Amino acid sequence: MFAVTIFDERSLRRHDGPAEDFVDRLVGRTLLVPQRRGKFLWIPLSPPPAALFRYHMKEPSTSVPAIQGAVLPEVGCGPSFDTAGEAQALVTHLGMSGQVLLRDTATDDARTRIRIDLQHPVHGALRLNFVDQRIFGSMAIDDLVPSVDGGDVVPSKVLHIARDPLDDRFDDALFLARLARKNTTVKRAILDQTLISGIGNIYADESLWAARIHYDQPTATLSRPRAKRLLAEVRLVLVKALAEGGTSFDAQYLNVNGQSGYFAHSLNAYGQQGKPCPRCGRPIVRESFMNRGSHFCGFCQRVH
Repeated sequence: MFAVTIFDERSLRRHDGPAEDFVDRLVGRTLLVPQRRGKFLWIPLSPPPAALFRYHMKEPSTSVPAIQGAVLPEVGCGPSFDTAGEAQALVTHLGMSGQVLLRDTATDDARTRIRIDLQHPVHGALRLNFVDQRIFGSMAIDDLVPSVDGGDVVPSKVLHIARDPLDDRFDDALFLARLARKNTTVKRAILDQTLISGIGNIYADESLWAARIHYDQPTATLSRPRAKRLLAEVRLVLVKALAEGGTSFDAQYLNVNGQSGYFAHSLNAYGQQGKPCPRCGRPIVRESFMNRGSHFCGFCQRVH
């Protein structure tokens, strides 16, 4: 990375330091292999050049519209972690509408909050744009620490996020045991990112419909076979949604190539209120739930 430009400091709300610190700690470093948990995306960083690894203890300036890092004549850092415990990552939380778009240097995206200019060894000069219409997302530099569930390191800001059910290291038995101990209802439980990540309102409704489970079913009375079926249906829904590019309802929800997903055409319950249930033909119902809505079939999905 040879230049970093901050257009809106609100997109650094999760960074522990001012905008100048964020810039200085990125310029001259190399981006490694991206990783993800839930809505957190992080890219491990090569060790910092000694001359740039400093921390500015001062308040961020809001009077400057854009803060930009200097262009370096040479970058002499490799792709391995520092042995002094300085393993770090560029962490992105996408919020509701955040996107990380890889572009050529001639492309500018509307609502770009942070721009990172890169030099790729094969493709040459590129630009990484963090685009966020609602500014609920953010970028930060964070230390990588051992994961509480073992197997890898994660940013400290991500420690509380559970693995998603498509993760090879997801522990089915542990999830089922923790679910059974919860004193809540099923939908609230599977939306809890400390229990299982990757499930939002849409995929919760679709998974519960597929498993024939009412969203308000108490976890204490959910049998283990039904809980196992729910987990299986969650995986099937996520795999299908990924294959179809996700669920796009407007121009905010696009992939990195600017394309809309079409899983919205496969929805059985979410947003289908008043329409016949694809399974029994009775109307899908919508009820208010946590400032959102729950969509279900009152016949197929009953509280047991």
